[in-house]
Amino acid sequence: MSDLYKKAGVDYTQLEPFKMAMIETGKKTMTFPNKREVYINKDVMHSHGAVFEYRGKKDFMWCQTQEGLGNKNWVAEWMYQKTGKSYYDQIAIDLALMSVNDCIAQGAMPVVITDHIEASSSAWFADKKRSKDFANGFLKICEEVGMALPAGESAPLKYLIKPAEPVKEGSSLSTAVTGIIAPKNRLITGQKLGPGDHIIAVTSSGIHSNGVSLVIQKTLELPDQFLTKLPNGNTLGEETLIPTKSYVALIEKLLENDVKIHSLLPGTGDGVGKIAFDKREYQYRIHSWVDIPPLMQYFYKKLKMPLQDCLKTFNWGAGYYIFAPSGEIEKILQLGKEVGYELKDVGIVEKGKRQVIFEPENITLTPPGE
Repeated sequence: MSDLYKKAGVDYTQLEPFKMAMIETGKKTMTFPNKREVYINKDVMHSHGAVFEYRGKKDFMWCQTQEGLGNKNWVAEWMYQKTGKSYYDQIAIDLALMSVNDCIAQGAMPVVITDHIEASSSAWFADKKRSKDFANGFLKICEEVGMALPAGESAPLKYLIKPAEPVKEGSSLSTAVTGIIAPKNRLITGQKLGPGDHIIAVTSSGIHSNGVSLVIQKTLELPDQFLTKLPNGNTLGEETLIPTKSYVALIEKLLENDVKIHSLLPGTGDGVGKIAFDKREYQYRIHSWVDIPPLMQYFYKKLKMPLQDCLKTFNWGAGYYIFAPSGEIEKILQLGKEVGYELKDVGIVEKGKRQVIFEPENITLTPPGE
């Protein structure tokens, strides 16, 4: 390739190891969607796109979601520089689940994922340890949720991506997921949400990928920064990098058992305030809550972060919400337990001003964006 292009910041010889690791991983995922009667055309598998088809007999629809990871991989880079451990297997899981957990909120099961990786230099892609971990993480999560990785894109953007110090190399990570709704009547639009619906909170694995910017800012003010030890023995970096939880098995179990679900909601941006996501004039009364993860407890109790800010930033232990009529609650709790999830009936939807009344702390939270 052109030596001048290399000097300008694009070196395909450095990009190639990463690309090949992802292509080899993608080949291993091709049959994962078959259980949902979706088949990938292997003859056209390349970086430009993916061809696939549904061979089942149910009426069906497609759903597509797209999400980025945000700043969480900055923490992984910091930890990599300081400890020598890449954490990029966990980052790959996070990245995939940003789009996957949005996809299932419509009642769609993920079948195809494509990735878009942009980095501050060609050298970022040349790191074999990071590349191997990243590819392994994708393989693990694709197998777990039943989707294929048939295509993707990677590029160095020397003039656009410049990570904040002390991180030397950085990347922007995003994915797009295609899901299938089969049969069509499994579509969940949220339009049935209304007063009297119960709010089921499903526990998170930790911070997931929301509030990380604030975590970075506050942690860098500490003497040991991300190597600060928490009471549970983990460092702040380790606790921050615990991967997002997949809720695919839970939602699939509920759909297969014909549970009446009025709405589904990933517990993402705006913390507990996200519960008031619907634009209609409903209030959401929370009467009890789940266990609060160690990182969030540390920020509240040790770093004295105001509780209002905690509740409007972190998921506070709830990674997903199910809104359903009262007659379905026992069934949801039992089915969730059968597939290994911790669920709790935490509240109810009421008529009234759009807000979240968080009774455990006697705090009222505004809706997202307010």
